Formats: sequence, structure tokens, C-alpha cells
Amino acid sequence: MPLTRFLTLVAGVALILGLMIWLIDSLTRLYWQLSYSPLLFQALLVLILVVLAALIGASIYYLFVLPRAQRHRKQARRKPVVPAEKTEAAEETLKAVRQQVDQIQDEVARQELLQRSREIEHTLARGHLQLVVFGTGSAGKTSLVNALIGRMAGKVGAAMGTTEVGETHALKLKGVSREILIIDTPGILEAGVAGTEREQLARQLATEADLLLFVLDNDLRQSEYDPLQTLAEIGKRSLVILNKTDLYPEGDRDVILARLRDRVRGLVAPIDVIATAANPAAIVVDGETVQPEPDIMPLIRRIVAVLRAEGDDLLADNILLQSQRLGEKARYLIDAQRRRQAEKIVDRFQWISAGVIAVTPLPVVDLLATAAINAQMVVEIGRVYGCEINLERGRELALSLGKTLASLGIVKGALTLVATALEFSLGGLLVGRAIQGVSAAYLTRIAGKSFIEYFRHDQDWGDGGMTEVVQRQFQLNRKDEFMRAFVQDAIDRVIKPLNLDRDPTTEDQPLLPEVQLPLEIKAKLDADLEEWNRS
Repeated sequence: MPLTRFLTLVAGVALILGLMIWLIDSLTRLYWQLSYSPLLFQALLVLILVVLAALIGASIYYLFVLPRAQRHRKQARRKPVVPAEKTEAAEETLKAVRQQVDQIQDEVARQELLQRSREIEHTLARGHLQLVVFGTGSAGKTSLVNALIGRMAGKVGAAMGTTEVGETHALKLKGVSREILIIDTPGILEAGVAGTEREQLARQLATEADLLLFVLDNDLRQSEYDPLQTLAEIGKRSLVILNKTDLYPEGDRDVILARLRDRVRGLVAPIDVIATAANPAAIVVDGETVQPEPDIMPLIRRIVAVLRAEGDDLLADNILLQSQRLGEKARYLIDAQRRRQAEKIVDRFQWISAGVIAVTPLPVVDLLATAAINAQMVVEIGRVYGCEINLERGRELALSLGKTLASLGIVKGALTLVATALEFSLGGLLVGRAIQGVSAAYLTRIAGKSFIEYFRHDQDWGDGGMTEVVQRQFQLNRKDEFMRAFVQDAIDRVIKPLNLDRDPTTEDQPLLPEVQLPLEIKAKLDADLEEWNRS
């Protein structure tokens, strides 16, 4: 028991004992004086005893019951609860991320995601509120941090670029039960490669803030407005702080504040645009230099008000946001990994198609609509994206896409495009089977790229349907820089093995190396060729 409370208890007990002795003596004398009326004496005695009991009860309540209730309330405030629905959503997202991580082959990326998920879980369990101070290097961010925590936390007045990494300091505000971590970030809009890297770190820290303190020292420039808007769009709660107001006349300060509130309308509430002077310039008073106290009380009052009213929700929203962003990153890594695997499949099958057509020339390149090669390509791409489809379904998809290619004139366009590119690269006339082989590779590539988009979007062609996807892939794969690389590869893989300068009727004429196909595909291809020859 604290000493003051013990002394109060002793004084109270002594007072009660003194009053009891005085009461007994008074009652004795009163008894003799009222002995002629016992009823009146008994009524007075009961009233005195009731008053005495009330005094004793009040003393016990004040000294024992009330302090215990206050302790319980303080303990309850020390352990605030994050809103359950948001916590559960964040936990479910992190659980999904851990399942996705198992699919990622890049070990560095895997470990990075796991580490980040553990950090988010730790933040959820710890429940600290993070205030991130963000802005240009000259806006006085470090001075503001110094003023807030009441001690030096960096080099005040240092040149831009001094804060190399995010510096974290503990801050305790009266009326806010959670522990607060205030983070001073590197300045944005600094020149050079190092400045760009520091800005990226600052932006990363800003996205992880529960409450963002966006510090300015003048009117808001467009280069400052853009990151503020970006952070607001992802749900960051911000206070905009006009610092160094001691450098402006009062009239100019009011004009700048009004302009700021107007410019950030829709992003930040007017009440959340606050003027401060974290490190006011020294002034001379009666011949002596005086350092004024920081003027940050309006900011502190606003921070306390926001954190008391919204602290739990801000923490929950931020944890949910971080877990969702981590999930998006995991999905992005998996998508990029799958795309690389699928593109390898497309690359392999496009040259298989080229080899088959080159050694089995046809009048026109319409084998794409019936060849089992493309069906097998569809099956393998689907498998990469976790879609197990059979060869028959793959053939249906390939036939459907082949008809779309023909109806859009892409088959004819591909022949013209490839013939022109080959003629430009080699000069002279080319044998038809060389053009057909390279065209088949080109069309297979367009088909494969289209199917990648189909499986990426959960077997959905999108609002524009197959036609829009195919047209987009055709436009992407007809660009000059791509065609140059594609034709050079085709020359090495198709044209040179054909040995077009020799007589194709010669028995020892070496053609393309034998194309190795699975037996099921080879049998289906032979059947398609036989059916085509009969027709």
C-alpha cells in the first residue's frame, strides 16, 4: 500500500476512534438529560448509529473498493482489443500467404515472404501503434520528432540526407493506452541514386504506418501531393503538418494553411492540417538570445484525439492492409513464376510446330486448327496453372482458337509478315516450306500466349472474349524488335537445318532433326494429316 494511502488510513481510524469516544461520552450525558423520555433518546441513538455506519462504509469504499475498480479499468485500458473481424481477416490472409509460399521456387523470395508474415503476426500480437514522420529532408522531420519525444533523436538542422534509415523511438502520450513507436524516415525528393534509394525506404515505411505525419515547410508541391494521394488511396490515415511556421508572418501562415486545407480536400480533413514550429529560430530579448519553446501542442492534442478515438481501428486496418499487400506480392511472384514456365512450354511447342510443318509442307498453314501439337501445349500450360484438363478438351480449345485466328485474318497476316521478314533477312526467294514452318511457329506462339492469358484469369477470356485476347497478342508479337529476334532464331532453328541451297530430292538431303513427340500426340497428328490428305 502506498505511504500516502496508509497515512490516510491511520488518520481516518484515529478520527473514527476519537469520534466514537466523544460519541459515547455525549450519549452518556444525553441519556441522563433525556431520561424522562426514553423513546426520544432511542430514536436519536438510532439516527447517530446510521450516520456513523454511513461514514465507516464511505471510508471503506474510498480506501479499498474504489482503488481496486480503478486498477481494473487501467488494466483494461492497457490491453485494448483489436476489432475481431479485421483480426480474423488478417489471420486468414496470412494463412493463405503461407500456403502460397510453398509454391514459390525462389528460395530468397520464399524466406522474404515468411519473414514479413512473421513480422505482421508480431505486430498483431504486440499491438504497438506506429507513427511515421514523412516528408522532404528540409521540412524539419527530425526536429518534430525531437520535440515530440522531449529529447534529442537526431541531428537537428542537419543537411538533407542525414537520416539514412528509419529511426524508431518510443513515445508515451497521456490518454493513449497503447505504446507508440514514432519513426523518422529519410527525406523524399533527394537527388542521386542514393537519394532515390532512401526515398523508396521512406515510402515503404509510410505504407506500414498506422498514422502518417506528413511534414511540410511551405505550400504543397505536386511532387509532395502525389505520394500523399497514393498513400491516401491505399487507406493511410494522415495528419498534414505545416512546420517552421515561426518563419512566416501570421497573415502569410493563415493563407498557406487555408491553401493547404483546400488542396488536400478529399484526402485529409481540414482539422487534420496543423501548424507547428518544432524548432523555432532563436530571438533576441533585451539584448539576450532566447530559444523559444517548440510550438507543437496543437499537434499533440490532435494525435491524442485521433489515437484515442481511432487507435484500435487504425492498427487493425493497417495489419489487414499489410497482410493483403503481402498476399498480393505472393500472388505476383507465383504468377511471374508460372508465366516463365508457361512461356518455356510455348517456346518449345512453337519450334515443334515449325519442324512438323517444314518437313511436311502443306498448301496453306491451316494445320494449326487441327494439329494435336497445340492441344498438348494447352494441356501442359493448364497444368502449370493448376488446371488439369484432358487432351480432348485441349484439342477443343485449340480448334476454337485456330478458327478465331483464321476468321481474324491473322493466319494470312502471319504468312505475309514472316515472308517479308525472312526475305529482308536472307534476300531472294525462299522455299514455301521454310515460310510455312516459321509461320507455324509464329502462329503457335500467338496461340500459346493467348492461352497463358486464359489460364492466368482462371480459364476466362475476359469481357472482350477470345477475339480481343488473340488480337492483343498478335499486336504485341508483330513489333519490329520482337520480329528481328524471332526471325533470327527461326533462321538458326528452321532455315539452316533445311539446307535450302541443295536439291531437296537428294536422298542424303539433311532436313530438320527428328521432332520428338509423345506417342499420343504423334498418333493424333498422323490421323489429322491423313484426314487432310483425303480431303
